[in-house]
Amino acid sequence: MSDAEDSPLFVTALAKGLAVITAFRSSRPTMNLIELAEATGLNKSTVQRSVFTLETLGYVCKEADSKRYRLTPRSLDLGTGYLQTSSLVGMSTPYLHELNRGTEESCNLLEPDQQDMIYVARFPSHKQISIHVPVGRRLPMYCTSAGRAYLAALPKAECERILETIEPVAHTANTIVDRDRLAQVIEQARRDGFAFANEEFYVGDISVAAAVVNADGYPLGAVNVAVPFSRWSLEEVKRDLAPKVITTARSISSAARSLRPAH
Repeated sequence: MSDAEDSPLFVTALAKGLAVITAFRSSRPTMNLIELAEATGLNKSTVQRSVFTLETLGYVCKEADSKRYRLTPRSLDLGTGYLQTSSLVGMSTPYLHELNRGTEESCNLLEPDQQDMIYVARFPSHKQISIHVPVGRRLPMYCTSAGRAYLAALPKAECERILETIEPVAHTANTIVDRDRLAQVIEQARRDGFAFANEEFYVGDISVAAAVVNADGYPLGAVNVAVPFSRWSLEEVKRDLAPKVITTARSISSAARSLRPAH
């Protein structure tokens, strides 16, 4: 990134504006200028100019009572364009829908972005849902089934390079943070053709995933099914859901043979 930033083609002002927009998260839905500066690493003057521009264009607004800034519905334009134009999302939708109808559980497609996986398609369960996971949510690769399935499908050298850049954090009591054990889990996923995570990011959530690959065998993303601990055991997930997830991932892979990775 640093080399690209030195290019005369790199628009610094645009990069700073995008940094402001992407700083808003569920943990910080509204921010003042000082908080935005802390979240982006930019100085207050730069943040003030960026926010003024974004507010003028309608992407952020200031709340009248608190004087804090938040995103507006127009900011969705920045993400929905990808969802509307992604060939992988379009190809995956009918297969995810079929998997959702067959399992009656939440079925998702996730794609990689650096060290995370991002939800790009989602068919939620009609049963009680305790965790709200919207399209666009990003989760760490190392402690999620989709991330592990993706890593397991990568060439080993590339997988190892990604793992070296990750600093594992314990999100729950079950999160695997030991690098050797994490490598073993990914190797097991490589042998099994699917990966799982047992309450490692969300308490009470079990998930299983399989990679979607192109004709070269390179992973494009992963299909994931997430279920609550109250209705499923890990053994049941491996026995009953994993084969269905693998079948769905293979069907999408066949449809997406000609696609190249988005990154």
